[in-house]
Amino acid sequence: MANKSRRNRGQLFLRLNLEDERIPKLAGVVFLFLSLYFFIAFFSYLFTWRTDQDRVLEFSLELLLRGDFEMANWLGRLGAIVSNFFFYYLFGLPSFFLIYVLVLLGLGFIRRSPLTAYWLRVRRALALMLFLSVFLEFIFPSAAFPWGGAVGESINQWLLSFVGVVGMIVLLVAMLAAFLIWFRNPDFNDLTPRQALEELKEAAQDILHGRWSPAPSPANASRPSARQERTPTADAALPATGETAESKRNNTQVPVNQLTFDLDGEGDTASARPKAPALAPGTPMEISTPPPVPPVDPADTARPLPSVAQEEEQFSEPYDPTLDLSSYEYPVVALLNDYSDQKVEIDREELEAHKDQIIETLLHYKIEITKIRATIGPTVTLYEIIPAPGVRISRIKNLEDDIALSLSALGIRIIAPIPGKGTIGIEVPNKKKQMVSMKEVLMSEKFKRAKMDLPIALGKTITNEVFVADLTKMPHLLVAGATGQGKSVGINAILMSILYKKHPSQVKLVLVDPKKVELSPYGSLEHHFLAFLPNQDEPIITDTNKVIHTLNSLCIEMDSRYDLLKKASVRNIKEYNDKFVERRLNPMKGHRFLPFVVLVIDEFADLIMTAGKEIELPIGRLAQLSRAVGIHLVLATQRPSVNIITGIIKANFPARIAYKVTSKVDSRTILDGGGADQLIGRGDMLLSVGGEMIRLQGAFIDTPEVEHVMDFIAKQPGYAEPYFLPEFLGDEQGPGTVDLKYSDLDEFFEEAARLVVQNQHGSTSMIQRRLKLGYNRAGRIMDQMESVGIVGPSEGSKPREVLIYDEMELERFLEEFRNRKG
Repeated sequence: MANKSRRNRGQLFLRLNLEDERIPKLAGVVFLFLSLYFFIAFFSYLFTWRTDQDRVLEFSLELLLRGDFEMANWLGRLGAIVSNFFFYYLFGLPSFFLIYVLVLLGLGFIRRSPLTAYWLRVRRALALMLFLSVFLEFIFPSAAFPWGGAVGESINQWLLSFVGVVGMIVLLVAMLAAFLIWFRNPDFNDLTPRQALEELKEAAQDILHGRWSPAPSPANASRPSARQERTPTADAALPATGETAESKRNNTQVPVNQLTFDLDGEGDTASARPKAPALAPGTPMEISTPPPVPPVDPADTARPLPSVAQEEEQFSEPYDPTLDLSSYEYPVVALLNDYSDQKVEIDREELEAHKDQIIETLLHYKIEITKIRATIGPTVTLYEIIPAPGVRISRIKNLEDDIALSLSALGIRIIAPIPGKGTIGIEVPNKKKQMVSMKEVLMSEKFKRAKMDLPIALGKTITNEVFVADLTKMPHLLVAGATGQGKSVGINAILMSILYKKHPSQVKLVLVDPKKVELSPYGSLEHHFLAFLPNQDEPIITDTNKVIHTLNSLCIEMDSRYDLLKKASVRNIKEYNDKFVERRLNPMKGHRFLPFVVLVIDEFADLIMTAGKEIELPIGRLAQLSRAVGIHLVLATQRPSVNIITGIIKANFPARIAYKVTSKVDSRTILDGGGADQLIGRGDMLLSVGGEMIRLQGAFIDTPEVEHVMDFIAKQPGYAEPYFLPEFLGDEQGPGTVDLKYSDLDEFFEEAARLVVQNQHGSTSMIQRRLKLGYNRAGRIMDQMESVGIVGPSEGSKPREVLIYDEMELERFLEEFRNRKG
């Protein structure tokens, strides 16, 4: 409780400091003042160092206290002391780079932009300062003026004694070449001496003008800017776990930490023997623990944020879509709960007992095995066995229920054989299950370094490895399972992965929530990440009619994007955006940067039950065509029946997640195979993608954690207007909105209209009978009356509602219509 209270006080203090604009502005003024002071002192030192140096080197309190002690430095005694300290004792002439660093920090504080935006340039300035300090001291080794300062002199003397003069020259040339390659990245295949001189000139200009961003390689020149590819990092360290010396001595408990071990005591060499004898119960086992995962450096807590220290935009520079929200800060993982204190340990005796029972059950049916190995996951342990030659795999597969009975465990699943391996897998649930937290997954190096368009972190595999997939490669995802098994948590994990990795300019979310409560916390992202119709009251879509309009609107957006791709002569959204970033597409011709659009429907079955084909048809069209233009679908349902997951859906959703279901039929409906009925629930899932089946333990994130992240994002400045989808009118076109001319009306139109108004009965059969017309002609007249606003829309077998109540009103309406339509 004390730690939590201190953490809350720290977060409150940080929030108050961030909200008070005066504090960073004052800090910025201080840094700019220091930069100006140092510049005057350093510049003056270049002319006054001979006069002041002797007095400063004989430093004493007299130098500070005596009023008649004069210095030649323009800033007096303090200026002489400061400049001599940096020039003589530190870096010499390259100390001017410190002024550049102070200016960067000052501008950053005044503009309230994150300091991480300048960290790259600060590091490079300091590195260049150190290099030049050594270089200048090597060029002027015995000069009276401190060209490289004491730091450069010390490093230079050590290197000379270590590599010699020739080696020093080679080393400095190599370092200079490394700097130039990093800054300019020249193409050595076509580099001529003249081009080399031009590259040197441009590199020097870049350094002088502060353009520190490395040039992209020719092969990757079309990639987005480095700022777009940076990923948010964690702000807390995962404890490195492993087998302790105590656990080795006691031989009782080992922590769950991606544990893989052989139970035959022979390691992998056992499989190389011609034929090994069958294992008997009680065989000793050896445990090999992989090296622990290195802890995350707390210094990596900085979020990747865009820089706002930009000079006047030049159209020759790449376009950066993140500049509209340049001060946007990515969420930090400190907003999520840490469940590391809930780590559980696996009893080694339990592993021994399971191994013995599996061997004994197989021997009881005269099935011999040569090797057995176990891999411990968060909730399930995978036992891999190699049967003796001549044993039929089907015999082991048929013993699924017998093995489950012998182990007294639910959810036994046999994989015979494991794809890509010559083994048979037996998955046994752990008695003590480990929670996989969303914070732990987002802090993993695998997620932080993922260079994917839309990375989604789903959880951990059976080998305790974080699983990260690219939604754009799927390209659509179907999530199904019984109620209460983790679908909503899985949807939150997918959305949080995107929010932690992407800038609002790079992705937009279209959220459909028929249950009205599951996705409601995301409504606060209206001006950041959400996309919806212009006339929509709430950013989260809950009404079925709005869902139909939204899906059709997405179809319009898809067609519009395909037109843009056609005009740009590209095949997909990545090539299009690369061209736009390189300014090879003209915005005056309708081109624009295209963000990815992710449509998430939380309960698809409810929509199919209420709207049927009106939902299924646009979903099918989007699923078939939208991948190339960056529109991706995530559908979730708790009713995996064939009338919900139809053939069109299954054909266009190759990536599917199945949580626990109640029957093999449901499992086959989702995965085209069994297995989902043998899961143990609470986030245990099977992912089918690319013909491969992967068992995962989903990452857990609670609703308060989601709300904390939403508050963090929503409090930041957003776009002035939300991202509106194209307007779709559909059957909401009001009466009289169709462009129908009076001359287009049927000659019996007015007579039919009077008949309908007199009887207040909008029936096609009545018009047909009274006016002695054919049914088709009477139907066309009724459609015309609906178009101009005399009757309402069709209500099936019921008569249409008559919208005009007396003949005088009808005559006025017809007169106006004649005059208006001509």
